[in-house]
Amino acid sequence: MITTRGRYALRVMADLAQNGTDGLVPLKDIAARQGISKKYLEILMKDLVAGGLVRGASGKGGGYQLLRKPEEYTAGEIIEIMEGSLAPVACLIKGAPPCERAEHCPTLPMWKEYDRLTRDFFYGKKLSDLKEGDIA
Repeated sequence: MITTRGRYALRVMADLAQNGTDGLVPLKDIAARQGISKKYLEILMKDLVAGGLVRGASGKGGGYQLLRKPEEYTAGEIIEIMEGSLAPVACLIKGAPPCERAEHCPTLPMWKEYDRLTRDFFYGKKLSDLKEGDIA
């Protein structure tokens, strides 16, 4: 399940894509447009900066800005930075130890298919799609 962190991060990134073309966007402006508390946004922005998705500057004239063009970000990348792996089961998480039951697991093919569908969906959606509202 994608939590509030992931959903809000997508909204914030879309807001930056839409409103950050001329420079830094003040956090208070994002908070007002998105209806998210400034305090909660500060936590999210720290993670987005640490994840290498945005840059921030404090002080007068400060705010946040995307580091890349909106079409260079995917929803999957943003969600995984905020939520962790999209894998539906532990044995499919990148770097997980091999599952001793994998050879005989009747459900593994289903989980692999679900994982592929989820990844293809979220990694196929660009931030520019969210910005433009083009997602069907």
